Amino acid sequence: MDTSIQPPREPNYAPYQKELFLLSQQGSHPEFSTRPDRLEELAKESLSEGGWLYASCNAGIGWTDRANREAFYRWRITPRMLVDTTARDTTTELFGHKINAPIAFAPIGINKIYHPLGELNAAKVAEELNIPYCLSTAGSQPIEDVGKANGDGPRFFQLYCPHDEELEDSLLQRAWDSGFDVCIMTLDTWQLAWRHEDIANSNYAFYRGIGAEIGLTDPVFRKRIKEAGLDPEKQEDMPKIGEKWIDNVWHGKAHTWDKIPKLIKKWKAISNGRPFLLKGIQHPDDARKAVEVGCDGIVVSNHAGRQVDGAVGSLEVLPEIVEAVGDKCTILFDSGIRTAADVFKALALGAKAVLVGRLYVFGMGIAGEAGVRHVMKSLLAEFDILMNCAGVNKVEDIKKSHLRYIEGVGGLSGTL
Repeated sequence: MDTSIQPPREPNYAPYQKELFLLSQQGSHPEFSTRPDRLEELAKESLSEGGWLYASCNAGIGWTDRANREAFYRWRITPRMLVDTTARDTTTELFGHKINAPIAFAPIGINKIYHPLGELNAAKVAEELNIPYCLSTAGSQPIEDVGKANGDGPRFFQLYCPHDEELEDSLLQRAWDSGFDVCIMTLDTWQLAWRHEDIANSNYAFYRGIGAEIGLTDPVFRKRIKEAGLDPEKQEDMPKIGEKWIDNVWHGKAHTWDKIPKLIKKWKAISNGRPFLLKGIQHPDDARKAVEVGCDGIVVSNHAGRQVDGAVGSLEVLPEIVEAVGDKCTILFDSGIRTAADVFKALALGAKAVLVGRLYVFGMGIAGEAGVRHVMKSLLAEFDILMNCAGVNKVEDIKKSHLRYIEGVGGLSGTL
């Protein structure tokens, strides 16, 4: 018997490593490294100044971004040996979708500042990899076009909820009609935080007339700009239109818990009962309240450190939130994911799946669709290989017992 040949597995991402090594036989190599700090450096070289600043800026002086990374650093994986992992399985089920890995594309706005095709790049790759794509209300391609680019892929719609209820209704209906079957309402971004370098450079693409495509293709918003005497056919009106659109989205006026049951009821009626989640949960009491008002799930997230400086790292609070509501709703994790080890740790601490953002945006800035594909395939391959090396056969087998928490460790250096 030839034991060198492993039985076929689907999906099977580990061979991507060999595929990249074999490029040497053609006198070639991958276009760029996916090591997170190097990826960030290359993105800085490739993007416009505005694109780079918007992708990289954090709230305040970046302490929350650092807290996210340090939280991962304190949890360590304990591999198990002599486990037969030849038939390991990276798949899982999420909201009725069987997906190839517990990894999803996080909602990120105005992708056109990273590449002309913007969100279409990521939506297409997400379908190829059969992992969920989440479109931001602040996206820079029409909802319908992103849905088409994503084909038969699982896709979610992230809602920045306007105070214009007619516009809210329109956005939700368009999302459902375009195949987005999970609604995720983001709670932590009623307005942008104080981001020093963006502000110092007046770096707000919407106010320059860039990124309002979801609004411009919405019948209610088109009615609003007509009422304001603005014409999208006139280039000189576009900055004011962009301003009006994003001021509807990031409006500076927080909703309250009273809003949520009404919004859930509305989404359930539109979508025939599909899931509704809240994103931005950082406290167990808020998690309990989300369950109490009828949410199907939550996303434990601090917006990647971009909204409240000096806040807790998302991974720091994940265990206590899982303890509070883990048996009552689906918990997703967001903020600070850079590696497969990060994915593994978040799953071990109770997340059902994780959202990945900056990594794929950096890849998009470097090489468009191909860059997104290389970054995300590399992450999936790294996760598959990590399961193999750590002695884990199934995603569901990744438990807290695979981790050790190290007290009193020093801080991180560099940008990892």
